[in-house]
Amino acid sequence: MNIVCACPACHTGIYQTSIEDVSSVTCPACGQSVAVPQGAIQIAEQNAHPQLIRCLVCPSTELFVRKNFPQRLGIAIVVVGLAASCIAWAYRDLFWTFGILFSTALLDVILFFVVPDCLTCYRCGARYTGTDGMDKFGNFNLETHEKYRQQAAREKQSTLSS
Repeated sequence: MNIVCACPACHTGIYQTSIEDVSSVTCPACGQSVAVPQGAIQIAEQNAHPQLIRCLVCPSTELFVRKNFPQRLGIAIVVVGLAASCIAWAYRDLFWTFGILFSTALLDVILFFVVPDCLTCYRCGARYTGTDGMDKFGNFNLETHEKYRQQAAREKQSTLSS
């Protein structure tokens, strides 16, 4: 199982492979270690993929399944497709306008089926790949996300006022 997360101390990106074999994750920039909690990773069989029970970086047990694809790249693909189709529309070329729009939509469908899923923590944003048992975690839930966003905003405000 692999993890991509931000260091709790310096917010530098951390990428660690085979997380089930280590006892802590160390930040390459500041050297701070985050201990892997006991019981957070469950391995059922000898050659099976590990199953994640909770986040390894923060104490959250609320994770969601999403595509392991950069959202900014996805938005860029849509914007480029829209801009190209608008240019074709300005030249009054109906065939190219809809051809560009349909090819952008086809690329989106292909990426949806090709790109693997990952687990993401609502609280800290850590992403986990190569784990089994993703079906026990649901898809993104805006209410849960908003709960953690509001909690982070309150914590930030309380530290600023202190």
